[in-house]
Amino acid sequence: QLVESGGGLVQAGDSLRLSCVASFSSYGMGWFRQGPGKEREYVAAIDWSGRTAYRDSVKGRFTISRDKAKNTLYLQMDSLKSEDTAVYYCATSGRLSTLEDDYLFWGQGTQVTVSS
Repeated sequence: QLVESGGGLVQAGDSLRLSCVASFSSYGMGWFRQGPGKEREYVAAIDWSGRTAYRDSVKGRFTISRDKAKNTLYLQMDSLKSEDTAVYYCATSGRLSTLEDDYLFWGQGTQVTVSS
């Protein structure tokens, strides 16, 4: 089970931190998002050793991290833009991956709305 939290309504330029608590440990974890009228897309991923990967549009603004002892994944989102508006999902994978098909378990999502 994966449970996301931390979403909300903010203004452009603001920050938010998303959390995802897992009921089990996983080698890889990632964040995805689905904006209104759009397909779900990869945002960031992290593996057990702490290696990270980001989609280009969030590099330098978002930071993915994890607390392995707490089985918790985080996404620090700074300098938010209106185009970041989406439902954000966390998911688990057996490796560091940017591919949705590599992720087996998914949370229910948390809404992030950025007003301009």
